[in-house]
Amino acid sequence: MSPGRACPLHYRYSPSLFREVPTEQAATVYAVGGLYGNPQALAAVLDLKREDERYGPPVTLVFNGDFNWFDVDAESFRNLNETVLAHSATLGNVEAELQGNNDVGCGCAYPDYVDDVTVERSNRIMDRLRLTAARFPDLLARLATLPKVRTFEVGGERVGILHGDPESLAGWHFASDALMPGTGSLVAGPATSETDVARWFSDADVRAFLSSHTCLPVMRDFSVNGRCCVVANNGAAGMPNFRGGRFGLLTRVSTVRAPPAVALYGVRVGALHVEALPVHYNHKLWVGQFLANWPKGSPAHASYHHRICSGTQIVPQQAVFLGNHSTTPLRT
Repeated sequence: MSPGRACPLHYRYSPSLFREVPTEQAATVYAVGGLYGNPQALAAVLDLKREDERYGPPVTLVFNGDFNWFDVDAESFRNLNETVLAHSATLGNVEAELQGNNDVGCGCAYPDYVDDVTVERSNRIMDRLRLTAARFPDLLARLATLPKVRTFEVGGERVGILHGDPESLAGWHFASDALMPGTGSLVAGPATSETDVARWFSDADVRAFLSSHTCLPVMRDFSVNGRCCVVANNGAAGMPNFRGGRFGLLTRVSTVRAPPAVALYGVRVGALHVEALPVHYNHKLWVGQFLANWPKGSPAHASYHHRICSGTQIVPQQAVFLGNHSTTPLRT
C-alpha cells in the first residue's frame, strides 16, 4: 500500500498484550490522546489536573500517542516532549514514524474513504516533523522506548489505554463511524463487529478501552459476558472536536465524578466514572503559534486550519451511544 495508508507489521499486536504488560495503579487517569503539538492544550491539561486534585485524589496523566504533529519549531518540540515524557505515555503512529523510516509516510493507515490529497498532506507534515525531531536524538531515543499499550487498575477495575484499536497501533476499529454507523458521523466506513469488541474485552481482560488516533470522539458501551464495558475515544485533546467548538477533549476515569459541571458526557461502568472533559486552551495564542509554523499554502494549514478555527461537522450528541446505562447528561 502507498505511504500514509500502509499499516506496518510491527504496528500489529494481540489484545492479550494488555494482560502481559505491567498493571499500574492509579486513583484517577486522564487519557490525553491527540495533543498534536499544541502547547496551549498541554498547559490546559496540566491546569485541569491541578484543579481536579483540589477536589479528589491524584491524577495520572497518560498521553496515548500523537502528542506531536504541528510542533515543528525546535523550542516547541523540545518543550512539549520533555513535559509529556515526565508523565506516562504510549506510542502513537506519529511518534513511531519520527525515527526516520518514511516507507509508510505518516503511519496513519488511513482507510479508503480518506481522500488521497489528505493522505499526501499528512505525509508532508510528517516529513517536516522528522527534520525537527532529528535535532533531538536524546528525545527520539526516549520516544522509541514507549509501549504500545498501558494497563491501569482504577478502583479495582482494569483499564486499557492504547492509541488505535486492540489489534493495531494505527487501527480504525474504534473510529466514530465504525462504532456508531448511521448515526450522523462524518463518513460511512465499515462497522466494527460487536462480536469482535466482546472478544477484545475478554482477551484483554479490561473494563474500558481508552483510545484516540481517529481524531473524532466517540463513547459507546457494550454488554460483555453480562457486564457493561465501554470504549472511549477522545478524538483530539489539541484540536476542536465539535461544530463551532474551540476546545479539545480528554477521557477521565476515576471512582469519583469529575469536579462539578466539568464533564461534557460520560458513563458509569462498574466502579468507574468514564467521562469526556473539555480542554479549554488559549485559542488565540494557539492560532498564532500554528500560523507561525504553518502559514496559508502549507499542508497543515490546508488540512487543519478550518477545523482549528471552526471545529468539525458533528455535535456532542453524535459522539455518545450509551444504551440504558447510567450517564452524565450532555452539556452543550
